[in-house]
Amino acid sequence: MTDTTTTTPPAKRGGVILTDRHCEKRVASRVKIYDRKCPGLYVSIIPAGAATFNFKFTDREVGRQRTVWLGVYNPETFTVEDARSKAYGLKAMGGDALAETFREQKAKAKQGKTLDEIIAERIEWMKASVLKEDGEKRARIEGWKDVASHLQRFISPRLGKKIASDVTKHDIAELSNDIVTGKHGGKPSIANARHMRVAASGLFNWAAEAGRNYVSASPCVNLPKLDKEHPRTRVLTPQEIRIFWHGLDRDDLPSGRKTRLALKFELVTMLRSGELLGARRDELFDLDGDNPRFDVPLKRVKKRRVIQQPLSDLAVEIIREALADGKEHVFASPLGDQPMHRKVMAAALHGTKPKGGKVKSRGICALLGLKPFTPHDLRRTAATLAGDLGFDDAWIAKALDHAASKKQEQTVPSVTGKVYNHSKRMKEKRAVLDGVAAELRRIIGEQDAEADIRVAA
Repeated sequence: MTDTTTTTPPAKRGGVILTDRHCEKRVASRVKIYDRKCPGLYVSIIPAGAATFNFKFTDREVGRQRTVWLGVYNPETFTVEDARSKAYGLKAMGGDALAETFREQKAKAKQGKTLDEIIAERIEWMKASVLKEDGEKRARIEGWKDVASHLQRFISPRLGKKIASDVTKHDIAELSNDIVTGKHGGKPSIANARHMRVAASGLFNWAAEAGRNYVSASPCVNLPKLDKEHPRTRVLTPQEIRIFWHGLDRDDLPSGRKTRLALKFELVTMLRSGELLGARRDELFDLDGDNPRFDVPLKRVKKRRVIQQPLSDLAVEIIREALADGKEHVFASPLGDQPMHRKVMAAALHGTKPKGGKVKSRGICALLGLKPFTPHDLRRTAATLAGDLGFDDAWIAKALDHAASKKQEQTVPSVTGKVYNHSKRMKEKRAVLDGVAAELRRIIGEQDAEADIRVAA
């Protein structure tokens, strides 16, 4: 929601005769509409759709204007006429009594906010820039866009117009069940229900904090457990790896060369898409030496810690080709010297679809005749190759930037990794990644590579 507020003239300057249709209009920014029929009455409408009635008057004791909250518009239970009647009743009380009513209501006003209003405030709070540990100013919650999406897609349409303090555990549980069964939010999804619960829990815990007190307690407690999600297990076979790798070199694929190099780089380095797409020249070290590496700054790392990832000779080859255009960003967008969008690799694999649902363009998987997979599946494929080569799970976990909990069947206390063990274990990671690169060279260099490509085409 934007901070911009548009206001219609108050009654003394004309105004409008407020109707229910005014309350139901869609707006791009917050709008206040004053009622000419009842001076002091106005409705405040926000982009999320909530329309809130208020009454403005002058508190003669302090010589200031005050605003009394009247309620939220509801075509069945609280209309413009209901708000007018309430405003007329306040006028009839007289100045002193009205001022006292205002002071009483002010103590309760925070619990009178709708969930949409609190969601809008929460989003503004999450995306506000604050100073981080690395000295840069970034959003307070760096994944705020995903959280905001879950709040706006799943919670707001169903519960947004309710008073936040009136939302119950039953409401959250019912919404969760409808997401799981596909009655709300699109296709059935346990994952989306889980995302909704996490976003709702964060919202209500934040709303209940001292200084806000929008709700007295969170309704997201003791909810029925969700079924376990089946983990993804897609791993490319050697033949699929061979088809995929050589297919990325075809000139007739719709995706750009930099996107295809990025896909190769994810398979070779085991890095996440968000970690590698922002790669810059000044994050690469010793490309001509014996220990080339890529340092990923913490702001791009899922667990907000710097990754020092060794680069195999195969990874260096990909880097050199990507840097040939002279740009600062390794995998620069075709729109300029800036990182590609984080979803571009997935779109390249799966193709793009317009809102109508019909396929607009086929993706790499379809064009190469491969069973669909995601960029993240390339990480899993590389890790599987490393496991098949006999590397220790703890070494593979380091290469994946996972926190290994076990080593040689012995549980490692979590404090060891968090406090004492700051070693990057470069030797182990380099051994894994060099081993994967050698195995990939063996796979993609097999004699039937050209035959596979002809079949796939």
